[in-house]
Amino acid sequence: MADFKISGKMKVGTLKARFKESFGSTLRVYHGVGFAKDDATVASIAKKSVKVGSEVPAHGKTKVGNFEKSVLEEYGIKVQVANPDDSALSDNDLTLTQSGK
Repeated sequence: MADFKISGKMKVGTLKARFKESFGSTLRVYHGVGFAKDDATVASIAKKSVKVGSEVPAHGKTKVGNFEKSVLEEYGIKVQVANPDDSALSDNDLTLTQSGK
């Protein structure tokens, strides 16, 4: 399990790949009602102004619901954690590590 931080400069595709690599589960990133494009940066799809140096940590012991809420509060971006094959959303009470199993 590797923890990482999400920053405004990170591309959506990189964010999803690092999330999958770190936790095994799938991260769905939305821009409006559809999915964000992989080549967009986090800052470019953010509904809030991204402060220089602002980051959201992604730790294995963080609950899915708390992680999703943190990204929404910091960047105004809706994300959802799904199971490894992306067929169902993970329970908000699971940790990020548990969501990939």
